[in-house]
Amino acid sequence: MRSLFPVTDLTTTAAAPDPSGLLTDREWSLDELADAYAYPATGDPWLRANMVSTLDGAAQHDGRSQGISCAADMRIFGTLRGLADVVIAGAETVRLEGYRPARAREAFAGRRAAAGQGPAPAVAVVSGSLDLDFSLPLFTEPLVPTLVVTGAGAPADRIAAARKAGAEVVIAGEGARVDPARAVRELADRGLRRQLTEGGPRLLGQFVAAGVLDELCLTLSPMLTAGDAQRIAGGPGVTVPERFALASLLEEDGFLFGRYRRRDVG
Repeated sequence: MRSLFPVTDLTTTAAAPDPSGLLTDREWSLDELADAYAYPATGDPWLRANMVSTLDGAAQHDGRSQGISCAADMRIFGTLRGLADVVIAGAETVRLEGYRPARAREAFAGRRAAAGQGPAPAVAVVSGSLDLDFSLPLFTEPLVPTLVVTGAGAPADRIAAARKAGAEVVIAGEGARVDPARAVRELADRGLRRQLTEGGPRLLGQFVAAGVLDELCLTLSPMLTAGDAQRIAGGPGVTVPERFALASLLEEDGFLFGRYRRRDVG
């Protein structure tokens, strides 16, 4: 893996002296990746998204992201989870991708303990209808109790079923729909400040439209799929496009791993 732009100084080019050794063409350690993707030291919630896209904008192939990913992408995926307090995903993504509970990883144990985090991030499933199978391991076998984020108008029997399965129900909306900004606040109020969303596109689109996405980690896959696959974000558009700033860019085997931050945040 090679850093095309140094992580700490975007004014320096790859040809400049590199005492850290991060510009060399080699596989980075998990510690190096964790340092590069560390959350900002602030008491405010920070919502980061992690997505993958082909050159022609497809976020999936045959309905899943795995076919356009790679080993390095999965190492970054694991690193981002290793740093997060909570992983937020839409119900459809949970179903399609076969979500399981996040696991504790020894490589991040010391870092998480030092940050006051539990052994693994919680998983928060966003669903207005709560049309979820609560007998799945995500709900029956989590290391950290799974949360379901829904609206106050969600079916009462489904809320009861979620609680019976051991899930924590988070109300983040007055009607049946979830308010994205409120979801961020409600999770942060539970101590889950370092937030990571893995989509899907509809959920990410809602976060973008609500103006609450702080950072996007985007893997650009050197593939073309054509077809009508979804983009990384869907749903209603924003009135004025919000520009993000490039924070870092890594490369391995033709895959580009970009990290973009809102221009009005540190």
